[in-house]
Amino acid sequence: MDKARELMDQHDDKVDQGLDRAGEMGKERFAGHDEHIDQGVDKLQEMTGEGDTTRAPEEEPPPPPQ
Repeated sequence: MDKARELMDQHDDKVDQGLDRAGEMGKERFAGHDEHIDQGVDKLQEMTGEGDTTRAPEEEPPPPPQ
């Protein structure tokens, strides 16, 4: 299992692309559950490597006023 995790971390971008494709196929098969499928894909992408590498990086929110 450690070897599999190591490979997923090394190839995080490919894993994320595969998860995106699987999510799209799931949306076609299970119409109406797009939000749930997206949540599941996002959660899986967070669990591999550095997170979702297929999305543009989000801007960090400004610091709270002091």
